[in-house]
Amino acid sequence: MTENTQRPPAPHIAPTAPYIAPTAPHRSNIPSNTVLVGQKPLMAYCTAIVMQINSGTKELSVKARGRVISKAVDIVEVCRRRFFDGKLSIKDVIIGTEVLGEEGQTRNVSTIEIKLAKSD
Repeated sequence: MTENTQRPPAPHIAPTAPYIAPTAPHRSNIPSNTVLVGQKPLMAYCTAIVMQINSGTKELSVKARGRVISKAVDIVEVCRRRFFDGKLSIKDVIIGTEVLGEEGQTRNVSTIEIKLAKSD
């Protein structure tokens, strides 16, 4: 093209709704003093607990279900013995079962909630 010639106008494209990428479930209904244990390394959860307690929270809840229940217990014990040296106590332990799946293909999954309290 030469400098004096102009391009023809682009064909009109109808505007579409913007694409909104799917996001992870919101934690809006989960209290801020709750740590949900999953597949991350153990120390990631320990760090979260230490940061939460050091920010002024007196009570904290650690929740897990299924195969990560043993990891939740390990996390609580590491925090109690290594980071808080007896100043973090277990206030309550709640165990339960959730029924997952669709009708006809349901299964029971064990759950645990460990409530911690910091003593001064």
